[in-house]
Amino acid sequence: MCRNITVLRGLEPAATSEEIYAAALQYVRKVTGVGSLSSTTREPIERAATEIARITEQLLAEMPERRNPPQTVPPLRRPEVRARLGLD
Repeated sequence: MCRNITVLRGLEPAATSEEIYAAALQYVRKVTGVGSLSSTTREPIERAATEIARITEQLLAEMPERRNPPQTVPPLRRPEVRARLGLD
């Protein structure tokens, strides 16, 4: 597993669709070796990430609650990352 993908199960508040999609996109980019999207890679990568995000949301909904919350904060919850991405 990619070390940079953050654990989403057990977050308070629960992982958002945006956070789940970001993790799915990072996974797809890692396994394909695509660093940045181009006109030829954008559509298949985004389609795969969307499908993986859908499956991940379903999986998280079916998993039992965690006894302990994850030790790391997802990147999209970090102010410095949100500022860098222009999300705030």
